[in-house]
Amino acid sequence: MPDFVVITPVRNEGDHFAETIESMVAQTARSMMWVIVDDGSKDATGPLADAAAKTHAWIRVLHRADRGFRQQGGGVIQAFSEGFELCKDLPWAFAVKFDGDLSFEKNYFENCLARFAQNPKLGIGGGVICKSENGELVVESRGDPRFHVRGATKIYRRACWDQIGGLLKAPGWDTVDELKANMLGWETFTFHDLKLRQHKDTGSADGAWRNWVKNGLANYVSAYHPLFMLVKCLKRAFARPYLLGAIGLAYGFIGGYFRKVPRVEDREFSRYVRGQQLRKLTLRPSIWD
Repeated sequence: MPDFVVITPVRNEGDHFAETIESMVAQTARSMMWVIVDDGSKDATGPLADAAAKTHAWIRVLHRADRGFRQQGGGVIQAFSEGFELCKDLPWAFAVKFDGDLSFEKNYFENCLARFAQNPKLGIGGGVICKSENGELVVESRGDPRFHVRGATKIYRRACWDQIGGLLKAPGWDTVDELKANMLGWETFTFHDLKLRQHKDTGSADGAWRNWVKNGLANYVSAYHPLFMLVKCLKRAFARPYLLGAIGLAYGFIGGYFRKVPRVEDREFSRYVRGQQLRKLTLRPSIWD
């Protein structure tokens, strides 16, 4: 197996983190280093991480001071970046951003790395996020485009990581990385047969309204075309939660302009993203198919 490192930012995940630790320790392909970044937790998250590190020498823990609030979007990547500093100089071939509320099969990473070995152009990949319903793992479907890999489990090939320049420390980081990778000729996609159980709903820590607003702002940061966003909002209006998601997306996206929020200022990137979106709107092949 190629060498890989895992960085897990966690904040108040005490109810589920023990299951993530159990799954990680049981892996048939073990990471060179697993860095757990406790982002100011006030529950059992920190002690659970420390106990795991005492038992396993390949686990490192970094404790950040509590900022007093949950910082949407950018906070998790700030924590990730601090953790990445501990392992960036290791001879890793893959870096993994991984959440602390997941449980997964013992051969999860072995199977993921095998997919990368089969496809040298695969730059970013990861399993499919599921929730448990009546004892069955059901895919948490959000109508994601085919190029998208959920931020809860993203595996980066080193060459791709170096070319995209790491991760943006802002909402939209988990879209900008994939769009940059595709622009540079890499492939990015989800392994739909490799399932992970997420123990709480995506965005539940922020609440439904704040999560939709965050997604709209992330689309602004990612240089989405306004016409594409209009169509996206209209489509969202007819999906649950009816109207709420559409209004939240629009509010976050338009608010980015009024608040002059920093966004990706790369003309080549903007042309690529908007060009692909216009191709989708005009029924031509695009990465949004």
